Amino acid sequence: MALAHEQATGSAACRDFLWVGACVLLFWWFSMAVELNERVLAWTRPWEHYQLDELPGVLLVLALTLAWYSWRRAGEARRELRRRMAAEARLAETLLENRRLSLSHVSVQEDERKALARELHDELGQHLNAIKIDAVSIRDWSAGRMSEVGAAARAIVQATDHVQGIIRDMLRRLRPAGLDELGLSAALEHLLEDWRARNPAIRAELAVTAAVDDLGERENITLYRIVQEGLTNVVKHAHAAQVRVALGRDAQGILLSIADDGSGAGDWASAAGLGLVGMRERLEALGGSLQVLSRAGGGFSIRAVLRVAPRAA
Repeated sequence: MALAHEQATGSAACRDFLWVGACVLLFWWFSMAVELNERVLAWTRPWEHYQLDELPGVLLVLALTLAWYSWRRAGEARRELRRRMAAEARLAETLLENRRLSLSHVSVQEDERKALARELHDELGQHLNAIKIDAVSIRDWSAGRMSEVGAAARAIVQATDHVQGIIRDMLRRLRPAGLDELGLSAALEHLLEDWRARNPAIRAELAVTAAVDDLGERENITLYRIVQEGLTNVVKHAHAAQVRVALGRDAQGILLSIADDGSGAGDWASAAGLGLVGMRERLEALGGSLQVLSRAGGGFSIRAVLRVAPRAA
């Protein structure tokens, strides 16, 4: 890019130099045609005491010094341009490094969540199941015999059910249900079902208009987390009656939009600042972008573009 800019600048300088040469030659021809120097001398002869005949030499020196001044300023401008281009290159490298670090951070975070979800499911979940089975056996065995033991067993069963419910909710938050096995579309359907069950007053729609199950794990988890964060923000800040999630793809890549009919500007745009920053960082780490659209009383929407390789025919 810098080389192309320098080549364009050099071409413009050559064109300007040719224009200057053409103007000089044209003026030379005009001076010879009308004998300009003789006319000037004849015009300045009555004012010889002002030494006006020395004016051409003075103008020549002035032209040379102006040319030297312009050359110095042009050199300074070129040096400043090189410094700015070097600074921009360093800034671009720093930005790329920050994106790589952000992507690495997100990957490590998701790996930790996956490992924690596996441990919760395999270790704690199995032990809770064993406790519940034993408690159910004690409850059934003591039925009609020892009411105190039966009551204690029922209390254990209820506590186990409660803890299992908490663990299932934690597992859903740590690792999307069905994302690894069934793909992004099914995971989003499951997410919307759970969200509708918790927020029956808000009508939620999901429209998947293209096949998106060929994406990689990083793209899948990024899109899922954006939808998850967007729906959470709708509940917290939008005061909406309807929200629509649309997922598709075109020549640009994967397109994701989340739009609600809430109060618009100032609803959760300001309150969800960190959430929007997190969405944008996740997308930019993968080369994507995030656009926020909002106006007072006109709802709030976000549009995410994630660039991926086009699908094979």
